Amino acid sequence: MIRVAITGLGVISAIGNNVSEYWDSLRQGQSGIRPIETPGCDELRFRNGAEVPGYDPTAHFDEKQIPFVDRFAQFAVIAAREAVRDSSLELTPGLRSEGAVITGACVGGQNTSDEGFVSLYKQGKPRVNPLTIPRTMGNAGASHISMEFGLTGPGFNLSTACASAAHAIGLAFWLVRSGGAPMAITGGSEAPFSFGFLKAWEAMRVVSPTTCRPFCRDRNGMILGEGGAMMVLEPLEAAQARGARIYAELCGFGMSSDASHITHPSTQGPALSMQRAIKDSNVNLSQVGYINAHGTGTEVNDVTEAEAIREVFGAHADRVAVSSTKSMHGHALGAAAAMEAAATVLALHHNVLPPTAHFTEIDPACQLDVIANQARAARVEYSMSNSFAFGGLNATLVFRHV
Repeated sequence: MIRVAITGLGVISAIGNNVSEYWDSLRQGQSGIRPIETPGCDELRFRNGAEVPGYDPTAHFDEKQIPFVDRFAQFAVIAAREAVRDSSLELTPGLRSEGAVITGACVGGQNTSDEGFVSLYKQGKPRVNPLTIPRTMGNAGASHISMEFGLTGPGFNLSTACASAAHAIGLAFWLVRSGGAPMAITGGSEAPFSFGFLKAWEAMRVVSPTTCRPFCRDRNGMILGEGGAMMVLEPLEAAQARGARIYAELCGFGMSSDASHITHPSTQGPALSMQRAIKDSNVNLSQVGYINAHGTGTEVNDVTEAEAIREVFGAHADRVAVSSTKSMHGHALGAAAAMEAAATVLALHHNVLPPTAHFTEIDPACQLDVIANQARAARVEYSMSNSFAFGGLNATLVFRHV
């Protein structure tokens, strides 16, 4: 079986417009949660979000290209460009022919959708932008990445709510591991900051009016985020042969369905996802030293995840460091798992575990070794990243230090 290396990373987020900035913010526990700048959002019950600050598409795209690409797909391409550049991988004709692009995005072009609805229903115009469909489709990021690099192998997008990017990365990993593709660009992107979509989240009553405090006694909800993160996967032997810098090895993937409730999570589903990822990686539970938690900061989710971790790891759960980086980059929905996978890989590579920002006091129902506010220097052999979605769809990735 082919072992799979991560040789390139790319990120654009509320806490950094590239991998270096992103890692510096994570290491310093620096949050990107701030007042929402999207026009009209001062009418919302919640006022804070984790937007990419000062984003200017003209700094990244030709003016003729911008009308074809919604903000979420722009983030996908920007992150992919950095990841490919970072990998130093030469895209030979063979790699271009068979290379894969697998992305995760659960809401697609919300900005374009909102603009169309405003045009039709508020302004009374009889037509919408003729590029509305290609801009809103969830696979736009994957399609633009494949065109950017001339990759004609497998290409598709997965939409499984907040587990979208984890499913994308996991399937890309299995594809490369099986020999079905010689390399893959994979990750996720999202741009949910449009007024109509934010009103829908307001109706859910799960967004914090203040900030995101995962696993804290006084937590009061999630904070929405945006951005994109991509990684380049290739066979470990091929990466070593070309002398590539290897961030980590992706060695396990597990997924499950709760099959119980559309919004209320179960303990059994997440536990099963972690157990399957551990089995897939052929690692002992005692070797896992860090978990980048799904950790949304909502009342039910954090308790459910803590219970699932304890169910899977037993007494070893006391020795596993846990943090939720959503406390810094926000919950970027379909892109969240990609951002968190990047954070987990960087933690392994730099031997520093990022903290949970805004931490106050542990919830007694979430008794875990939560890294509070300040990063922790530690070399761990294996780490795990959890992603759990509405609809009861769960995905877990396992990474190995190289």
